[in-house]
Amino acid sequence: MDDGIMLKEIYPVEAGDFATAGEASGKIKRILKKLGVDSAVVRRVSVAAYEVELNLVIHSQGGQMELVVRPDYLELNVRDRGPGIPDIDLAMSEGYSTASDDVRMMGFGAGMGLPNMKRNATDFRIRSTVGVGTEIEMGFKL
Repeated sequence: MDDGIMLKEIYPVEAGDFATAGEASGKIKRILKKLGVDSAVVRRVSVAAYEVELNLVIHSQGGQMELVVRPDYLELNVRDRGPGIPDIDLAMSEGYSTASDDVRMMGFGAGMGLPNMKRNATDFRIRSTVGVGTEIEMGFKL
């Protein structure tokens, strides 16, 4: 593969599909373990992947997670279709959530998703356009 890419996979995530929420991040975790990635890195990637996957299920109209593994760096690139985020700074603050009461009653929507992604990633970038969607790029040193 070009650019030193050892593995590249895409995982679609459906909006509102709580029955399969966590499957994509679980697959990513198993792949990284199989590749022999350090367990501390696997944990950080798994937390970030789960948080972003749940955000896709809860807040978007669907999207995808792309995993790219290189010998010394891993990327998790996420794109969704959706309402977008009008105030990224506010959305990045711990405890802020736009999750519905129904979602909160299921135990989700505590407002820690984006902060946990940023905290666990080596590199974190987020871009969002209201009415179009959100892109999140996370990088992890291996």
